[in-house]
Amino acid sequence: MKISISEVMTAPPVCVAPHVPLSEVTGQMAEHAVGSVLVVEHGAPHGMVTDRDLAVRGLGGGLDTSARMDRAMPPRVTTVEAADELQVTYRTFRRTEIRRLPVLEAGRVVGALTIDDLLLDVFRRLSDLLGPVAWSVLKEPPAPPPSAGSPG
Repeated sequence: MKISISEVMTAPPVCVAPHVPLSEVTGQMAEHAVGSVLVVEHGAPHGMVTDRDLAVRGLGGGLDTSARMDRAMPPRVTTVEAADELQVTYRTFRRTEIRRLPVLEAGRVVGALTIDDLLLDVFRRLSDLLGPVAWSVLKEPPAPPPSAGSPG
């Protein structure tokens, strides 16, 4: 069974423009409870900034909270296509040693995919596979009701 990236990705992703100040980016991360945001301009990806980027390159690197967010983002971005098979992301994550990927469709950002998304997909598949087996193995006849004269 072939699964496309679009079936597992998070959409819509949290996006900011390159000129947004670091303080606004951290506010967006907190508001949406995410560890990364996509840097997008006119629908095209410019990068991705993680909470670690903000800590190390941003504030830890001496940038003020009013500094433009694109000063804290890594210099290049690796992307995947929404229509690609999910196996593409496994190879991409291994090859690049990154944990988050912007997902594109016709050159425009449509989602984000993280290692956590892949783990959730694996857990869902295992549950689907093992659910019926687990129920058949774990089925036990109900315990007999306690009798009135037995010690309790």
